[in-house]
Amino acid sequence: MAQMSFFDLSDRYTSLDAKKDPLAELETVVPWEDFRPALEQVWRKPEAERKSRAGRKPMDAVLMFKTLVLAVLYNLSDDQIEYQIRDRLSFMRFLGLGLEGRVPDAKTVWLYREALAQAGMTEALFRQFDGYLARQGYIARGGQILDASIVRVPVSRNSRDENAAIKQGEVPEGWADKPAKRSQKDTDARWTKKHGKSHFGYKNHVNVDRRHKLIRRYHVSDAALHDSQAVNHLLTRGNTGAGVWADAAYRSEEIEGKLLARGLKSHIHRKGRRGKPLGIQAKGSNRTKSTVRARVEHVFGAQSNDMGGTLVRTIGMARARTKIGMKNLAYNMRRLVQLRRLNPNPA
Repeated sequence: MAQMSFFDLSDRYTSLDAKKDPLAELETVVPWEDFRPALEQVWRKPEAERKSRAGRKPMDAVLMFKTLVLAVLYNLSDDQIEYQIRDRLSFMRFLGLGLEGRVPDAKTVWLYREALAQAGMTEALFRQFDGYLARQGYIARGGQILDASIVRVPVSRNSRDENAAIKQGEVPEGWADKPAKRSQKDTDARWTKKHGKSHFGYKNHVNVDRRHKLIRRYHVSDAALHDSQAVNHLLTRGNTGAGVWADAAYRSEEIEGKLLARGLKSHIHRKGRRGKPLGIQAKGSNRTKSTVRARVEHVFGAQSNDMGGTLVRTIGMARARTKIGMKNLAYNMRRLVQLRRLNPNPA
């Protein structure tokens, strides 16, 4: 097989541009270098703590952050992201790597993500990018839409007694002297039922602004937490609109009182009760509200379909928060590309 020359590579990149490589647009609209100070706080030891300058240099902080973004954009495992970087020219160009460039291996990807998880840095990175969106003219407008999506994780097969102990915050009998077994068990995830089906994992609670369909705030919980219990984590004061839209799961006197106290107007769906079904007027009102509330389903649909699914291949709440938070951040980055296409000058 003939060796690829510099001009062959240039021609190939030109052809990618002709097909509107989405990663080329993402590279342009996201201020990647702005993340460097925060990332290097997590991934690089201070000069005084370094034992020696010998050995291989650590991977560039921004390159590794972009690698993690790629992994969630395409829902790739650590082994898969390593392979795809080696195989795909669009990935190499996005990371600024040449054919001879040093590619982060699967273990390195895991270590960098683990460092983010242990530092709890993902939410800070998300807020930093949200501030950038506001400075670019994409402030939260039109009101807030609240909803939650179940994020599945690999099922832990436990006995009834083991599950009971886990729910009590205890270590099940026989696990204490089996660290390998414990490391494979997710004791933070929980079971829940939706539409008659059981699901094991976590929930991604989000606040999406009506105008731009950007995630403005999120909260990660186990799957058993009721959607309405995350409201305090989601409501913001920065939206230009006073309306709040949500499905009937959020309807209660307590939540209505919270919205009123904050000067917000409730557009939460009404729900019928046993023996007291909704009347024609209430059903019509719900249908009208659904035309707005449906916009949050577009967000979850993009994460589930366009971004390769929402399955989290991790164990524990800290890692789930990192993976889900990165998914939300990557969605907003991807959405910014779309918004720029629609309106290059939002201000």
